[in-house]
Formats: sequence, C-alpha cells, structure tokens
Amino acid sequence: MRACIIDAFGQTPRLSEVPDPVCPAHGAVVEVHATGVCRSDWHAWQGHDDSVRLPHVPGHEFAGVIAQVGQEVTGFRAGDRVTAPFIFACGRCEQCSAGASQVCPHQRQPGFDLPGSWAEQVVVHQADHNLVALPDALDMTLAAGLGCRVGTAFHAVRVQGEVQVAEQVAVIGCGGLGLACVMVALAAGAEVIAVDVSDASLEAAAALGARALRSGPDVAAQIREMTGGGAHVALDALGSAATARAGIQALRPRGRHVQVGLLLGKDADPPLPMGQVIAQELQIRGSHGLAATEYAAMLTEIADGRLDLGRTVGRVISVEDLPAAMVAMGEPPVVAGMTVARLR
Repeated sequence: MRACIIDAFGQTPRLSEVPDPVCPAHGAVVEVHATGVCRSDWHAWQGHDDSVRLPHVPGHEFAGVIAQVGQEVTGFRAGDRVTAPFIFACGRCEQCSAGASQVCPHQRQPGFDLPGSWAEQVVVHQADHNLVALPDALDMTLAAGLGCRVGTAFHAVRVQGEVQVAEQVAVIGCGGLGLACVMVALAAGAEVIAVDVSDASLEAAAALGARALRSGPDVAAQIREMTGGGAHVALDALGSAATARAGIQALRPRGRHVQVGLLLGKDADPPLPMGQVIAQELQIRGSHGLAATEYAAMLTEIADGRLDLGRTVGRVISVEDLPAAMVAMGEPPVVAGMTVARLR
C-alpha cells in the first residue's frame, strides 16, 4: 500500500510503498477514505512525542471502510463504514469499564506509537471496543474529524467543560480544534468569544455565531470586560504557555478552564497563576480525546443538524499533498478549519 513516511524528525515526509498491514485477531484493517491533518501530527513530526519510532507513518483521525476483521471480532464485518477515536483503549481495565476509555492506562495511538492513517490502510486494535459505525449519509471527508478534532471538542465542551445554556465561553485558538469547540459550545446554547490571531479563523468563528476577538497581551482583560466579570468556561484549544495562562486569567470566580490543546516542547510545564486559582476557586480540567461510548450522543447531534461538520473543514487535499501539508503546519494557517486528505 501507499503511505506517507517520516524518516527523520523535521525532514519533509515522503510517499512510498510499504507492506500491507497484518490484521490482528482482536483488530480490524480499515481502508482509509479520508484522514485529517492535525497539529498533533506536526508535533509527532517534530519529535515532541517520545513514543514515535522512525521510520513512521503519521495520522490519527480517519474515516473509512473495513477491509478485514480478526477472528475474535464479533461486532463488525468487512464493508462497514467506520471511524475510531485516536485512543485505542484496551476495553478491559477499570477506566474502560467505567466508560472512560479516553484515559485508558493501556492505550495505544495511531500516528504515535502505532502506524497511522496517512496510508491506504490502518489497523484498529481491540476493534469491538474502539470502532464506531458511521451512518451511511455521513460523508467520509466530514467524518474524518470525528476521530480527533470534532470528537475532542465535543468531550472538552460537553463533558469536561460542562457548558450550560447561556454560559459565556471563551475559546482561545480557533484552528480546526478551536472552531469545533466554538461550534459545540454554540450548539449547547452558550455565548462564545473566539480568540485568534488569524483573520480567516476569526471570520470563520464569527460565521458560526461567535464574537471574534483578536489575540494580544491583554486578551484576558478584554474577555473579562466583554463578559462582565469573566467567562464561565475558557478552553485553550491551541496549547501554549501564553494561551493556557490567558484562559485561566479570563475566568470569573469559580470558573472552569479546560486545557484541550497539547502543551509540548518548551511549553510542556508552563507557569500558571495558581494564586488566582486558589483565591477565586477556579477549576483546571484536562481533556483528552473522546470515549467511544460518547460517539452516540455526538452522532445524534450531527444527524439533528445541531452540529454542522461542513463548517469545520477548511480545505480538502490529495494524498500527494500530505508531505507539503505537514511542513506548512509550521507556518501561520492561511485557511480556517481543518485540512482533510482524501485517499479514495
């Protein structure tokens, strides 16, 4: 099969023929129809994740059709349209049994410690637990983001952020993940302030129904002024020391900060205003992916039209464009929303 390969960290990936994957007894081989180009892929390419071993196939959000299932798989069969959370959980531990597979201590991740979805086929381990059936009406290009961007946003806003009707929510960083957070928060009935440095991203957020605010050194104070004392919920959807700090500083007393953007490299351990956290009884919550059990609620909102996935996709590229798309993530985005590569 054809795949996009990272041979060296920071070096432009290449397209190459590689052996077809072997289907494990508990797993499935999925023909990838569409796969996302995510900031997390860029971090893997930069060497920020020590689980990556070279040469490596990146990619962790995808939609496709099952080509083969292992002999122990009972809930799926070849020909099924599927996606999967980017966290392949074990399905047996305490966390998985509690429905919290997104924090499974035995998890594995395509595009990081497993070969990823920037290939014609990808293996999903523990298929009965991790695969998610897709409705026939849902386009593969739109469904690709359910494995990470849209799914991660849904969990961050609805589960970790516990966003309620009429609450004021600040989303800091409006790339593909941030725009998905804006969309999910608006669907929950919140008032949303979208923060970014990109005109295209701010325009896209405003088109969804958010109030746009250009990021700057006084952005937290601006959010507090716009909300009459601070946001109920702030989501850092970018992942940097500055945006994490701004999110906390933008909150009203007893507000909730959700850290959903990855903090890696030099920003892995940022200084945060803990004095404010104590004095104002703020809450800092992490958010990591989406449990497979949460997909039903998200797919219902998509079917009902409350979540319009078409508003989250910025551009569609071919598999030949993937190497250049990886390199381009090191520069400011020129198109709002997520980039999706179509393989079929």
